Amino acid sequence: MATTNDLKNGMTLDIDGQLWTVIEFQHVKPGKGPAFVRTKMKQVLTGKVVEKTFNAGVKVEIAILEKRDMQYLYKDGEDFVFMDSQNYDQMTISAAVVGDAVDYMLENCEAIVAVHEGNPLYVELPASVELIVTYTEPGLQGDRSSGGNKPATVETGITVQVPLFIKQDEKILVDTRTGGYLGRANS
Repeated sequence: MATTNDLKNGMTLDIDGQLWTVIEFQHVKPGKGPAFVRTKMKQVLTGKVVEKTFNAGVKVEIAILEKRDMQYLYKDGEDFVFMDSQNYDQMTISAAVVGDAVDYMLENCEAIVAVHEGNPLYVELPASVELIVTYTEPGLQGDRSSGGNKPATVETGITVQVPLFIKQDEKILVDTRTGGYLGRANS
């Protein structure tokens, strides 16, 4: 247990059985009346962001999130199997928990899995991943009607807008947060 005076950015709280991460907070001491803490929090499971005000000194329950370095092994039906990089334990995670990360995951890729009381909450990938272009139309010299971009399908099955000079079977870097093209991979 902690009080609202102990809040820090990135701290995870258990409020009414739901997990919330503190995005930002501000201690306010008005001229009249008691002090309070204004927070902006994000729900861990849904990503919903809300603003909440607490009276100063109110007790809040801190949730302990364990972030484990894991490796994605394979897909098992609708679920995904990950292996802990430290103790080699395997964990099956549902597609709902993996979410959009599935668009960027290849077998044996590294990920961070947030776990609370033995339950996986979300999968966090590196900021960028290296993927091979499996299909794209050849770029035409002088074609600028599309702003110099064209769609390319990568090995995970998603489509990424790439510059006209990118060819099939090239390795590119893709931003896992936005799905955008970052550049050619150096390899």
